Amino acid sequence: MLRVLYNLLWLLALPVALLRLVWRARKESGYVQHVGERLGAYGALPSAGPWLWVHAVSVGETRAAQPLIDALLARYPTHRLLLTHMTPTGRQTGAQLYGAEPRVLQCYLPYDLSWLVQRFLRYFRPDAGMLMETEVWPNLVRGARVAGVPLLLVNARLSPRSFRRTARFGRAATAMYRDFTAVLAQTQGDAERFRALGLPSVQVTGNLKFDMQLPEEGLRRGRVLRQAFGKRTVFAATSTRDGEESLLLEAFARWQALGADVPRPALLLVPRHPQRFDEVAAMVTRAGFTLQRRSALGDAAAWERAGLPEPVMADVLLGDSMGEMAMYFAASDIAFIGGSLLPLGGQNLIEACAAGTPVLSGPHTFNFAQATEDAIAAGACQRVADADALMRAAATILGDAPGLEAMRGNAREFAVLHRGATARTMAALGQVLGNAN
Repeated sequence: MLRVLYNLLWLLALPVALLRLVWRARKESGYVQHVGERLGAYGALPSAGPWLWVHAVSVGETRAAQPLIDALLARYPTHRLLLTHMTPTGRQTGAQLYGAEPRVLQCYLPYDLSWLVQRFLRYFRPDAGMLMETEVWPNLVRGARVAGVPLLLVNARLSPRSFRRTARFGRAATAMYRDFTAVLAQTQGDAERFRALGLPSVQVTGNLKFDMQLPEEGLRRGRVLRQAFGKRTVFAATSTRDGEESLLLEAFARWQALGADVPRPALLLVPRHPQRFDEVAAMVTRAGFTLQRRSALGDAAAWERAGLPEPVMADVLLGDSMGEMAMYFAASDIAFIGGSLLPLGGQNLIEACAAGTPVLSGPHTFNFAQATEDAIAAGACQRVADADALMRAAATILGDAPGLEAMRGNAREFAVLHRGATARTMAALGQVLGNAN
């Protein structure tokens, strides 16, 4: 009965979902591109499979999937890889990473209506599918089982909040998760919550994000960008969400009033969603700060050929670009990871640590609880209560050169210590695929 109701609700919501694409395209035109794929229409395949399929909904999941995709391409040379997304930014990130790889095909996953899912699975007939992290769609999971497609939930996480919500559906939730061939959890806590739902096939494989290799080109360009700030220290606020920038800017304006005896640094502000770049730029100028935009500094590749970009003299440099997070971290002395000042669950801090950048986090990190707690225990991260406490902590760390250098070393060691999830995930997949190559 729940499945019938679910399909009915999706059928009623489908026109709204399509109109929402048009609405969101006002700020991001990618939402009205490839609409047919969201309805299970994919045209002629550029070449035949066999296919391995990875679903990475947006930017974070796509970047997290990179070490797994690289390993799949190397381990299964006769297979092509289907990389599906739900957002234009996720698709753009995938294109940046694999646009030149002929064995990778990108498309959108169809909406979770049973006949659209069946059309998708009949069209590609993947030998196995891997859904990243939390992207669980009931009809997709059931459809894969009916079609005989082994389906794994990889890099899986289930926060206590999500567990409580899922558990309300009782046996229906258990039945849905049991349709997975295996669930490969990030942490022991995630695994215990999955098992509490009644799942027998749960393994702890770790977090794939620790296996991400930051592009040396991005790190090198970050060091060049750092020189453009001159003698000023650089405080990055990255992956910030709606409502956080105003809190940050207000507290940043009060830097000295908070008792900081360190000169106010340059603020490198990187909103999580590109459609908000102009909105945040206007917010910065309204707050009375001078502003420069990353997009105005020109092509980063030219910096290495022709020297430094123009000096960054403004109070705030807005990071209005995609795919340059490694550069931003490498250009920063310390970084706040957004989504954590407000109850939004936080964002990934592993990339900052891998770049050797000490991290500050707000109180709300339930989506990345274990990684955050481990980073704090390793001395790579400090948690703060609010925006004012964030600025005080940043000033204290920036004013303590030996302590800052120690946190840099701790961050790098933390990132290295937790690697290995890719190998464990590949071993689990190998058990499913047998001797396929």
